[in-house]
Order: sequence, then C-alpha cells, then structure tokens
Amino acid sequence: MKAGEEVSGLDRRMNARAASVLQGVPVRGNAARILPFMGPAFVASVAYLDPGNFATNIQGGARYGYMLLWVILLANLMAMLIQNLSSKLGIATGRNLPELIRERFPRAGSFFYWIQAELIAMATDLAEFLGASLAFQLLFHIPLLWGAVLTGLVTFSVLALQRRGFRPLEIAITAFVGVIVLSYVVQLFLSRPGLDALSGFIPKLAGPESLYLSVGIIGATVMPHVIYLHSSLTQGRIQTGSEEEKQRLARFNRFDVILAMGLAGLVNMAMLASAAAAFHFTGRQDVADLTVAYKTLTPLLGGGAAIAFALALLASGLSSSTVGTMAGQVVMQGFVGFRIPLLLRRLLTMVPAFAVILAGLNPTSTLILSQVALSFGIPFALIPLLLFTARRDLMGSLVNTRTVNVLGWGVATIIILLNIYLLVQTFTG
Repeated sequence: MKAGEEVSGLDRRMNARAASVLQGVPVRGNAARILPFMGPAFVASVAYLDPGNFATNIQGGARYGYMLLWVILLANLMAMLIQNLSSKLGIATGRNLPELIRERFPRAGSFFYWIQAELIAMATDLAEFLGASLAFQLLFHIPLLWGAVLTGLVTFSVLALQRRGFRPLEIAITAFVGVIVLSYVVQLFLSRPGLDALSGFIPKLAGPESLYLSVGIIGATVMPHVIYLHSSLTQGRIQTGSEEEKQRLARFNRFDVILAMGLAGLVNMAMLASAAAAFHFTGRQDVADLTVAYKTLTPLLGGGAAIAFALALLASGLSSSTVGTMAGQVVMQGFVGFRIPLLLRRLLTMVPAFAVILAGLNPTSTLILSQVALSFGIPFALIPLLLFTARRDLMGSLVNTRTVNVLGWGVATIIILLNIYLLVQTFTG
C-alpha cells in the first residue's frame, strides 16, 4: 500500500504544517517543525530490530563476547546510507524502487526481480512471525502454535490502522520501537557490560563460524525488503512544489533516518553487549537459542530481565511482521502491477511460519538461517537503488554526489564479497 492513499484528519493537519515549513512560513517551536516529517524511517527501522536481530546478536554475544560489536556498527552505518538513498528516491521521483525497476528494466529482468523479492519477503516474514509467536509462548506459557494464532490476530489489528491513514500506523509502530528500547535499557542496567566492551569495535573475526554470524548480522540489519518499502513510504507522503522544497524535505528525511537508524543501531549493540555480559562471561557461551536465553536470564539476572527480553521480542515480532507485510504489498504492486488485499496477503504469508511450527523445526535455527539468506538479497535491491539515485534525469537536484556514489558502491561490494566468501567456506567445509 502506498503512503498517502488514505488520509486521516491527523494526516491532513500534519501535511498542512509540513507544507508551511517547506514553503518557509515561520512555525513556532522546533518540535512543531520537525514532527510532520518524522515517521517513515521509524517504520523502516523496525526491520532493523526484528527477531532475526535477536537471534544473531544473542548468539554472537554469547559465543564471542563483545567481538562482533564492530559488525553491528558497520551494518548500521550501511543502513543509514541505504535508507537515506531509498527515502530520497521516493521524494525525488514520486515513485518507489520496484516501480522504477519495472519501468526501466527489461520485462524478464523485472519478473526475476519480483520472484527473488517475493522469496526474500517470505524469508523475512517467516523470521518475524516466528519471533512474535515464540515471545507469546515465553510470556504466557502457551504452545507455539497458539502463539502464532495470537500473532496473526494482533498483526491484522495493526494493519487495519492503515484505513485511518498512514500516521496512525506510524505512531503504533513507533510505540513498538519504544517498548524495545525501554526493554533493552532494563537489560543493560541488569547485565552491566564492562568498559572492555569498547574492544569490540576493533575489527576482528575468529574463523568461519564468526564470519557466518557476521553475515547473518548484516543480513538481519540491512534488510532488502525495507529498501523497497522506504521509497514507497516517502513517495507522495508530503507534496512538494519545487526543487527547493524537495531539498528541504530530503534534509528533514535525512534527520528522520539518522535518528531512527541510530536508535536501532544502539539497541542492536545493547542486545549483543548484554548477551555477552550475561552469557559469555558467566560460562554460558553455548546459549544459542532464544528460549534457552530467556530461561537462563532468570537465574543469572532475575525475572525482570527475562520478562524485558520477552516483551522486546514480542514488540519486535509484531511490528516487524506488520512492516514485512506492507513491504510485500509494495513489491507485488511495484514489480508486476498486481495488488491483493493487505489482509489476504497477511493470511498467505503466515503459511510458511505455521508450516515450520507444525513440522517441529527449531525457531532460533530457522531465524538465523533466514537472516543469512536475506543478506543474499541485499545486492539485488541495492544495485538498482545506486544506479537510479546517481541519475540526474531521475533525481534532479537530489542526485547523489560522487562521495555518496563511492560509499554506496563500497557497501555493495563489501556485502557481495562477504556472501561469496561465505559460500566458498560453506561448500569447502
């Protein structure tokens, strides 16, 4: 669903205020100036706080201590750059990334992109849905299957907010982000990581298994489906009448990205650091399962830490599952011009998660495997984004600078080389 297709009273008031700011009309108070532009990046940031992040960060912290903190920092800086480019594309062109690929690429190429993007969206939704189901199980001591049913019901309710406009949905998702942040403030306070955590920002690895987890962390942090989605969230959200207004809007969106992605990065670092402090340095390096992590936290840090962990996982799963369904709709509509009701798509994307649960597969192992798979989809979203945002005929005054182009292609190269190395290591043992 494209941002702006439904307009509520709140949307109209905020859009009017945003138009005044863009036109240079004085608006009293910094909050009144900034708030109308906040939201899209916070929706996108949920994908950087999904249950896949929990699985990879907790396993990384438990097994390697603080060693992989630098990977999270690197991935988050990549995310800031990529999401800024995606939001800028929607502002400059009034179209989203899948729509531009369909317009500019050969038909066969566009069809291929749609297939791989749908597969990536399915892997994403599998991880997010499983995470929320597991959180329900941990909190209420119910079977995982019933947790999945509750997850479906809650995400249906959150998606229904779109009928009231895009800002009510943005507010709901931002509230979920707030729950995750508060939960990890509690986790950090209880686990008390030491100053030696700073050593984790010095780049180093400890063999192929740490590389596997690093690629998983990047796959869990830089999410291909949200690269497609972010351009849709900004296209037509706030109308602009000139290049100067587009430039002002892009600056506000850049602030939105830095704030939202910076917050997501800090939470991811807190996940890994608290896991390292709670598990790695207490002789529990073997903790690699979310259920085991939850049960182990109570004797180590107390019941409050375990509940905070489960609440964060629940907020993460519910919000990211909602965003994943939105992204899937953008992918389908953009690449092939076909659209199904959002709630029907939610029903269809629940099927793989229920299949995993009924088959009795380990949720945490499935989560980590899905995150590694996601990292292979990043170049397919990133390369067209870099190509389009470098074209002045598409972007106008918002075209990438040479520095941004170099950085963007550097990010794409790092991700591609990591994936190639991982494949070689995997198939050569």
